[in-house]
Amino acid sequence: MRKSCKLAREVLDTVGAAVKPGVTTDQLDEICHNATVERNSYPSPLNYNNFPKSICTSVNEVICHGIPDQRPLVDGDIVNLDVSLWFEGYHADLNETYYVGEKARNNPDLVRLVETTRQCLDLAIAHAKPGVAFKEFGNIIEKHAKTQNLGVVKTYCGHGINTLFHGAPNVPHYAKNKAVGRLAPGMTFTIEPMITATPSSRDTTWPDDWTSVTVNGAPSAQFEHTLLVTETGVEVLTARKKDSPGGPIPMPSADNEGGKADEAPTTNGTA
Repeated sequence: MRKSCKLAREVLDTVGAAVKPGVTTDQLDEICHNATVERNSYPSPLNYNNFPKSICTSVNEVICHGIPDQRPLVDGDIVNLDVSLWFEGYHADLNETYYVGEKARNNPDLVRLVETTRQCLDLAIAHAKPGVAFKEFGNIIEKHAKTQNLGVVKTYCGHGINTLFHGAPNVPHYAKNKAVGRLAPGMTFTIEPMITATPSSRDTTWPDDWTSVTVNGAPSAQFEHTLLVTETGVEVLTARKKDSPGGPIPMPSADNEGGKADEAPTTNGTA
């Protein structure tokens, strides 16, 4: 798992470094596929339940499972890159949301959304240690998201991962969930909150049976790590490196917020 997750981090960083206005998500998919194969690995999403690509690229209002296509990214977009790979029998899974161009980095609503989502994951990881119930992570994530008037997607969850791409346990990201089980040393699983720019987090799926989007067109962000439970806490197997692209930027101050979170602009991004 450590080896596969190290390689997956390298692949995500390679793809993330290519994010800029004018690049298509198809081009990002090609970069991901080549970087994965170069590491003697296989892209876990490719042909998984008929998913046609090697990476999930979720742009703007796409919550998750966006299929790469020929739409160029534009200044002001956000895009989530979800990389999973299989190496010597073990799967790794991680994702991050990236700002496309300076317009996105200077949009206070998008910054609040992306950075709060990043913080939701960090806070959940900080709570993780042997004996903690999997259902507790959702309480932490939703509480923090609500401080910024944001919504938490309930349809999708984190999951166990190792020789199986997706397995038990389920790890919901919303409060008062009924997930079963507690962390124990040796477990490997993901936490991957999906947060929406408005309190409403209702989602729908496109006819391709994969692309999940917000019903109201509000932007959505996500971050994910694969974790190993140790005797005293967790090891973040997919941790960022010092030179990983797309790191955090300062949250907007209260007196420089721009539009309210519940007035987040709708967008026409596709995956």
